[in-house]
Amino acid sequence: MPATAPRCYTLLGAPFDGAATLGWPGSRYAPARIRDAMGWILQRRENGQIYCLDHGQLHPFPEDLFADGGDVAVVAHDLEATLRAAADGVRETLAAGRVPILLGGDDSLLFPAARGLAEAGEGTVAVVHLDAHLDLLDRNEQQGSHSHSSGMRRAAELPAVDVSASVQLGARHFNFPSSLRFREAQGLRNIPAAEIHRRGTERVAEEVLAHVAGADRVLLAFDIDCIDPAHAPGAGAHEPGGLTSFQALDLVQRLAPRADAMVLTEVNPLTDLHEQTANLAAYLVAHFVVHGGLPGTAGPAPTLEA
Repeated sequence: MPATAPRCYTLLGAPFDGAATLGWPGSRYAPARIRDAMGWILQRRENGQIYCLDHGQLHPFPEDLFADGGDVAVVAHDLEATLRAAADGVRETLAAGRVPILLGGDDSLLFPAARGLAEAGEGTVAVVHLDAHLDLLDRNEQQGSHSHSSGMRRAAELPAVDVSASVQLGARHFNFPSSLRFREAQGLRNIPAAEIHRRGTERVAEEVLAHVAGADRVLLAFDIDCIDPAHAPGAGAHEPGGLTSFQALDLVQRLAPRADAMVLTEVNPLTDLHEQTANLAAYLVAHFVVHGGLPGTAGPAPTLEA
């Protein structure tokens, strides 16, 4: 049988934080800063390859592996139009045979990323959601129905999203009792940050891959605040006790081959320190691309200890 062609990736910016109703706004500036940081990484490509020291391996990196598709048609005053444009960007990128990476912006963008992936084909979608928070708020007077507190709730309502095959990683501290009731009723798996610290990223990633195995497609949704603010100060909210930068990178490396799209949100240049968080976000994107592998593969077998 002929070999399956390597997947190619397209970066889409969504410079929008109009749904950042809590915490600090400012994530609209993140796509530009992350793109700048990507240049530091991409200049290490030589002759269609890049060398990953984490595993001591050369990886293919041809010219068309990674492309910048520009920004989606954000409408600053119109949340619904912006969410629709983001979903269209994800869907159209998939229709072109490429893997979309949607850069927020605030975490309301989880919903259109899931929507675009769901609209791109038949079958079910699982969401692997890395976040300090559950984002399962239905609605309230101040935040409405679409905010950075409700992205996962709105995604769970999409007919194609298999909530029981989805999983949340990195949550910590306190949340609404109504979110617990929703999780229990829907069978939504949650692996909090404390459990990841105890068990290590290798075992957790293996469990996640087994959990999403029944879904046809997978969205990797990454809110930067799943990482401890000591490692990612440029975030919309600070929750101590989060993942280390190493744990986050290792999880992305291990999960990337199974993911059909990625959305990365809540990087906030206004609270960042010396571009530390934008740089980390760029490395998360780079590892997602480099370790994404072929469709359906289990990915590299890292020897790193979590």
